[in-house]
Amino acid sequence: MPERAVRLRVRGLVQGVGFRWSLCSEAQGLGLRGWVRNRSDGSVEALAWGEAEAVAGLLAWATQGPPAARVSGVEILEAAPEADPTEGFEQRPSL
Repeated sequence: MPERAVRLRVRGLVQGVGFRWSLCSEAQGLGLRGWVRNRSDGSVEALAWGEAEAVAGLLAWATQGPPAARVSGVEILEAAPEADPTEGFEQRPSL
């Protein structure tokens, strides 16, 4: 199965509503690797890689997020996995 890596930026009411935790949980359930963090501009940024179908599932989820979130947009850029990929998916400190 082909792999895909994407960097996404999610905007809207996405901080303080469990978005990072929920995205991390969703990504882990899909078997993806990568990370997620809050940005100082109020958005959430993530880098995710794994099976293309699983990445597509995470992108679909990100357009809605958890129940308390209000997503106004998702920017998606094709990316490359990091040189030292993590095992699993992690939350990183805010940037």
